[in-house]
Amino acid sequence: MNLSQRILGRSGQRGLTLLEMVLAMAILAVLASAIVPMSEVAARRGKEIELRRSLRDIRTAIDAYKADFDKAVEEKKIITAIDETGYPEELEILVEGDDWKGLYPYKRKYLRRIPRDPFDEYDEGWGMRSYKDDPDTTFYSGDDIYDVYSQSTKTALDGTLYNTW
Repeated sequence: MNLSQRILGRSGQRGLTLLEMVLAMAILAVLASAIVPMSEVAARRGKEIELRRSLRDIRTAIDAYKADFDKAVEEKKIITAIDETGYPEELEILVEGDDWKGLYPYKRKYLRRIPRDPFDEYDEGWGMRSYKDDPDTTFYSGDDIYDVYSQSTKTALDGTLYNTW
């Protein structure tokens, strides 16, 4: 008996039996049913990390803008109005920058671009709060931007709402 006859078996047929095919399909189905939910959780966790990073970047930029405003006032580079808080009036100012009337020899920019909210399905943008608004309000008075938040009403993996981060 040569090698090809051993591989083919006694009947000379190749392939898998029906039982072997069914068993292989069952194993693949079990593996796929375990992998799909895990990949969905991993994708959602990645979006959550991106949201946290975006919020941190914008909030850090707002704080740096306020610190430069306070420094410019301290060095008498700018004169403030009584009701002026020093926080930016719109997010685009963080990208455009400001020279603070000579505090810096260049326009100091705080962000390269405004990060996108990964859970913003309807392109609503960031929710904003001014310095005078309540900490948990969803109504923006429009005076300045003290804080930003996601407008998503979805629940995070840890059970909190994204718009409370």
